[in-house]
Amino acid sequence: MMSRNKKILSPTYTELIVPTYQALIKLGGSGTNNEICEQVIKDLQLSDEVVDESHLGSESQTELEYQLAWARTYLKNFGVIINSARSVWSITPDYTTGVELDAREIVSYTANRNAERRKGRRKIEEVNCENPDDGIAENDETEYPDEIKPWRQRLAEVLQNMDPYGFERLTQRVLRECGFTQVEVTKKSGDGGIDGTGKLKINGIFSFNVAFQCKRYKGAVGASDIRDFRGSLTTDIEKGVFITTGVFTRAAKEEASNPGKQQIDLIDGEEFINKIAQYGIGVREVITYEIDEEFFEKI
Repeated sequence: MMSRNKKILSPTYTELIVPTYQALIKLGGSGTNNEICEQVIKDLQLSDEVVDESHLGSESQTELEYQLAWARTYLKNFGVIINSARSVWSITPDYTTGVELDAREIVSYTANRNAERRKGRRKIEEVNCENPDDGIAENDETEYPDEIKPWRQRLAEVLQNMDPYGFERLTQRVLRECGFTQVEVTKKSGDGGIDGTGKLKINGIFSFNVAFQCKRYKGAVGASDIRDFRGSLTTDIEKGVFITTGVFTRAAKEEASNPGKQQIDLIDGEEFINKIAQYGIGVREVITYEIDEEFFEKI
């Protein structure tokens, strides 16, 4: 059984279940992971210290994002929300009108369901329905959310330990798979300026000159890094893309989207891993099956 020694600043997944549901209602019934996260931050008025807290053992995810991933999983197990192949979450028909939810009941449902599944394999103690939540989602033997499956953590470690030039070539490959052309690495080992350039054509008509910086980074990229990158952009560059294996602080995100300045698109470690998986670059999908032991007992 897992235990937590470090007290986290972020709300726990149990505390985020209802805010996640309410955020989706405010978003019109559906939203991406990032949209849900931003809405929850706004609704709960979370401080920068809480928002920027890194998840223990992860260089590419914040603690808040980690806890939100589990909150969505429990809501999904309970039938409140579903997700599409494009990672868009939506509220199911029975809950679209804004039902009052009990977070403890939702956590208890998953904990008790998984306890029932274990009964056929080993003798277990009865789950305490009054207090099934110990704050450690992994102890419920719930399947990991897609965003925090073990292979993602291992890939994040691999990316962190890559040769710097190899990482730049990988970034070049990912951008090409995303539709960029004429992608060139303009210098070796970035120092805050432009690492490379390329062209992006939208709908086969509109072309943009794009500059990118790729930073293998443990921890959070701050607003000053965004400002330095923006300051290095020449007048012929129409778009800037900042790629990191880490995360961006709230201040960095605000700086990148500052309406009075040139917009900078951000790709953090989680999104970079999503792209690697989407295009099958150095990874391959492995299909697994969940065994319904109750079916075999009752057939």
